[in-house]
Amino acid sequence: MSDFLPINRILVPQGAEYKAVCRGLSRVSGTTPTVMPIPVGIKPLTQYLQQLPEDKNSWNQPQSQVLVMGICGSLSQRHSVGDIVLYQDCVYQGKLQECDRTFTAQLQSALPDKVSLVKSLTSDRVVWSAAQKCHLGKTSKADVVDMEGFAALEFFKNTQVAVAMLRVVSDDCHHDIPDLTSAINSDGSLNPLLLAIKLLKQPLAATRLIKGSLKALKVLEQVTISLFSS
Repeated sequence: MSDFLPINRILVPQGAEYKAVCRGLSRVSGTTPTVMPIPVGIKPLTQYLQQLPEDKNSWNQPQSQVLVMGICGSLSQRHSVGDIVLYQDCVYQGKLQECDRTFTAQLQSALPDKVSLVKSLTSDRVVWSAAQKCHLGKTSKADVVDMEGFAALEFFKNTQVAVAMLRVVSDDCHHDIPDLTSAINSDGSLNPLLLAIKLLKQPLAATRLIKGSLKALKVLEQVTISLFSS
């Protein structure tokens, strides 16, 4: 399928998500896109993208395509852990940015039937409680939530780069997960010590988060293989 998907770059949150995509690509023969580990969060990602050297051969040319991959949280009963989703758009603080429709349709045709088209919400904090997930799902009309989507679309909106987003659900809307917001450093990296403390304080929620993340990461690896296998 890689023959008709001229994807120039894949952007993936650093850490486990980045490693999952790299593992998938390592099992694919032939040429694969460059994978870039991005920081977590709107401001860190925006700063990261603004500081990238301008590569006119791949970033801002006609038919240039950037795919954002990773995991996300569900805000809807329709989407469970392990579900593959393609974004139609991202909303943040009332502002809306759309993914490239042609690129998204191209990806949808290359993926299994089980992939779902969704509306997404970008949050500047970890959405951890079931009550908050349900509330945000109703008020924003979004299906899933992440912390980077809107920033990527906002950055590329005035360029010739087509952006699509492919993610895997790692936590549902029925259960709490630990609030890891304070474990995210200002540069978008994770603080291992604070992360461990947060997980230890909420063992049941932590176990649920870890199990969901491991399942989602395995699916992310597999969908990477499926997408880029010829």
